[in-house]
Amino acid sequence: MFTVRRILSLVALALFGGALIAPRAVAQHQVKASLVAADASIQPGKPINVALRFVHNPHWHTYWINPGTGLPTSLAWKLPPGWTAGEIQWPAPLVLRDKTGNVVGNGYEDELYLPVTLTPPADLKPGGKVDLKASADWLMCDEVCIPGSAEVALSLPVSAEPPKPDAQWGEKIRSTLARTPRADPAWKVTASRAGATITLAVTSATGAAPAHGPQGLHFFAADNLVAYELPQVVTPDGRGGFVLALPVDPAAPADAKKLVGIVIAKNGWRADGTLPGLAVDTGFSAGAPAKTAATPSKSAAGGGGPAAAPTSPAGSLAGTLLLAFVGGLILNLMPCVFPVLGIKILGFVNQAGHQRSKIVTHGLVFTAGVLASFWTLAGVLAVLRAGGDQLGWGFQLQSAPFVFSLAVLLLVFGLNMSGVFEFGLSATAVGGELQMKSGYAGSFFTGILATVVATPCSAPFLAPALGAALAVSTVESFAIFTSIAVGLSAPYLLLSIFPQAVKVLPRPGAWMETFKQFMAFPLYGTVGYLLWVLAAQTSEEGFLNTLFGLVLIAMAVWMYGRWTAPGASAGRVRFGVASLVLIGVVGFWLGWPRPVAAATPIAGSVPAVVWEAWSPEAVAKLRAEGRPVYVDFTARWCATCQTNKKIVFASADVLKYFAEKKIVTLRADWTNKDARITRELASYQRSAVPFNLIWMPGRDAPVILPELLTPGTVLDALKKG
Repeated sequence: MFTVRRILSLVALALFGGALIAPRAVAQHQVKASLVAADASIQPGKPINVALRFVHNPHWHTYWINPGTGLPTSLAWKLPPGWTAGEIQWPAPLVLRDKTGNVVGNGYEDELYLPVTLTPPADLKPGGKVDLKASADWLMCDEVCIPGSAEVALSLPVSAEPPKPDAQWGEKIRSTLARTPRADPAWKVTASRAGATITLAVTSATGAAPAHGPQGLHFFAADNLVAYELPQVVTPDGRGGFVLALPVDPAAPADAKKLVGIVIAKNGWRADGTLPGLAVDTGFSAGAPAKTAATPSKSAAGGGGPAAAPTSPAGSLAGTLLLAFVGGLILNLMPCVFPVLGIKILGFVNQAGHQRSKIVTHGLVFTAGVLASFWTLAGVLAVLRAGGDQLGWGFQLQSAPFVFSLAVLLLVFGLNMSGVFEFGLSATAVGGELQMKSGYAGSFFTGILATVVATPCSAPFLAPALGAALAVSTVESFAIFTSIAVGLSAPYLLLSIFPQAVKVLPRPGAWMETFKQFMAFPLYGTVGYLLWVLAAQTSEEGFLNTLFGLVLIAMAVWMYGRWTAPGASAGRVRFGVASLVLIGVVGFWLGWPRPVAAATPIAGSVPAVVWEAWSPEAVAKLRAEGRPVYVDFTARWCATCQTNKKIVFASADVLKYFAEKKIVTLRADWTNKDARITRELASYQRSAVPFNLIWMPGRDAPVILPELLTPGTVLDALKKG
């Protein structure tokens, strides 16, 4: 069945493309979902157990409450009035591995029952039937990941008599509930934490070795405190118990107070095998304090990099502030800032015929906009970091909705500069004071816009400062962000303060309209760049919807400009405004990106270089084989990254050297959020891309390349290494 969004896409194809293209078929039956009940009827006021039943196709899996990677299954209930629903009672999960043996998460395969207890109201009338409904959402993965969803329903009769077990599902659901992980009085658990390791002790409550010996132990953390993908060391304590050494996730909070999860045993914690998972919920006993600075990265175990990260060249807060200022200053030379630079220059030109004091005020207001937006960003980073989120500089461009919204904003801005429409023509008669308020507001907004488009660029000297800002105290972090903001806004501020600099600007005249329209084209170029970023964050069909949505938005503002031109009647103006709102809203809704399950690899690499996917395991394997390895941490939204690759791998000398030395090239694509890449960057005190390094045979540490690359830089590093 076609959705409204699909129909709009096809209509847009017919209008703008001249032909209809059949949408690609997507498989939807890798996991079959249904709602089943343990009992054949409902008794008023008596809880009933139901379960979401999954049947996975071979090799496909879904995820536990803490998936590691992926997303946990969720249920949104649609119950009759008076009913209540409990939480999902999660069975013991499996360690999920891909076909090469790498751990990919925690979850389930084959047939699965996820029980939930529902409680009906006590005044439920016997004799009728009750429809129980829920919306189920899950992520199913094999070699690819696909979001799954289904509307599941169940109809049961209401009876005054105690219910009988359902003949088909009753025993299976009760068996699942009986095997749900829980604490057991025969076993005692304690935990302590020291640095990068948590020690979990599971001992016999009586002190004597039990008759049944659990085997194949593995701990699953209910949160992200323990690194799900790293090996765990299990040691018998000699008295029938066990000691588990659990690696702390590098991104986990250092002040965690307790350990929560389950310890599974392949043969169960009881002789009859009815307790595969032992629940753990215990505080940390007194021990050595956690030392987050010494926490090894995944690469320490997997060969991806040294645990000790290089420090900032400055070695002090003052030096870091200087680097931050220089980095912010150089941001003005980055390609992503150029459109804003043009807009601000145009603003100074427009103000050049006014009083110098007003020009200075505009420069100060612009600087205030930059400072306010940087402080806001610093505050958001601090809050999210305190909550345990993994963050990196430029993280806002990892959000497809944000990228689309920014593209819409710049497109409308460009159309305005091209003369397609003018906002606020009726306000010109309000008075000079209101007009100046609008002008200052524009300068403030331009400062915010400069920050939004500048932050994804990681210029030289900026990456170490940003790495420090994400690792030091909140006060020092705000100081570093302030220094970056001052560096970014300094050229504009200086241009407005020093009269001799303003004098070189030409006087206003008829040429300004031509210049204004010319400056729209850098904005259109930036819109194209953002769409290129967005192409990696949405499906092919979703990206097509985005393109058509932008066309509708452009048509909406054109209709507004066409029907609200000076001298238009009130009816024409109302039609223009209505067209802007209605068509613009439809275009925004059509183009709004929906999430995708997996990132799309970056396209356009040089044919002579074959990029393979980066992982710590791949690095470790290649190093063990004695192969030189070139690793590129990159993202589609990083303009400097793309420039580096085009410059370096367009060189015949570089390509020849890579081929002769059989250098393996690995790409860590950070276009979409990737916790492993974020942790790896953090292990080098980096929070931005580009970041390139080279592993040479026989060396314990990689050669770290500068942010801006040339063929000579790369070849020199390879030959010296």
